[in-house]
Amino acid sequence: MNKSVARGIALALLSATSFLCRRRRSFLSASALTPGPYKDNLRKGVRAYLLSKGYKIEYKDFSDGIQVNDAVARGDIEANIMQHPVYLKAINERLGIDNVGIVQVPTPPMGLYGGKLTTLGTPAAGTVVSVPNQPSNEYRAVLVLESLGWVKIKPDSDPATFSQRNIVDNPYKIVLKEMDNAQQVRALPDVDYGLIQGNFAVSSGMSLTSALKLEAATSHFINVVTVAGKNQKAQFAKDIIDGYHSAEFKKYILSHPQYDGYLLPDYLK
Repeated sequence: MNKSVARGIALALLSATSFLCRRRRSFLSASALTPGPYKDNLRKGVRAYLLSKGYKIEYKDFSDGIQVNDAVARGDIEANIMQHPVYLKAINERLGIDNVGIVQVPTPPMGLYGGKLTTLGTPAAGTVVSVPNQPSNEYRAVLVLESLGWVKIKPDSDPATFSQRNIVDNPYKIVLKEMDNAQQVRALPDVDYGLIQGNFAVSSGMSLTSALKLEAATSHFINVVTVAGKNQKAQFAKDIIDGYHSAEFKKYILSHPQYDGYLLPDYLK
C-alpha cells in the first residue's frame, strides 16, 4: 500500500457510539452497540496509548451485533468490542465469515438479580426467571440456574443453538421468560428473578455485588476485541493488543473499584 494512503482501523464496542482514530498514515474507528463498560475501558485505559502511537479518536454509531460483525468482515471497520467467543463463533457460522478475537477485555459477568423475590431459597413451582432471548446468552443464564440445582441441561448442549429444549430436568417447574437484553432490567419488578448480562446491569446502575448469584469465571464468556481473520497480524491489531496489555491499562482497571467482580483476562491478574 502507498504510505500516503490512509488505512482503516475500526473498533466496534457494545454501546451506542463508535470512534475514529486518525494519524498521518492510518485511522482507528470503533462503534459501540449496547450499554456497557467497554467504551469507558477504551477511552480511559487504552486511548492514551493509541494517541501516543499517532491515532486520533472520533466516535460513530452502529445498530446491532450482526451488522457490526459483517462490517468488520467486509472491511468497513476494522475491529469490534462487543462479544464473547461463543457468540463470535455463532455469528461467523451464520454469516460465513472468519472474524477472530485478538485480545480479551474486562467483562462484567452475568448475574441472577432479585425481582419480586430478593433472596435465594428453594424455588416455588412456577417461579419466573427472565433470560436473554439469544441462544448463547440464554445458555449462560441456564448454566447459572444449573449451578443452583434448579435445572439440568444436556451435557453436550451447543451454546450457539441452545434453547429450552436442551433442559432435561426442571424439578421446580421454573418458567424461563425470554426477553431482549435491554428490557430485562426494566422488567425485573414483573418477574421473580432476572438473569442479566453484566454490561446491561452495570450500565443501568446496578452493582455486581447486588447479584444473588454470579456466573462462574470462564474464558468462554470474556469479551474480546475482534478483527477480520486477514487482519489478525496487522499493525493496528498489534497496537490494540499492546494498548490493552499496557501498564497504564492495568493500573486503570485495578485502581478503580467499579471493576471489582469483573471477569479479568490473565494479563490483568
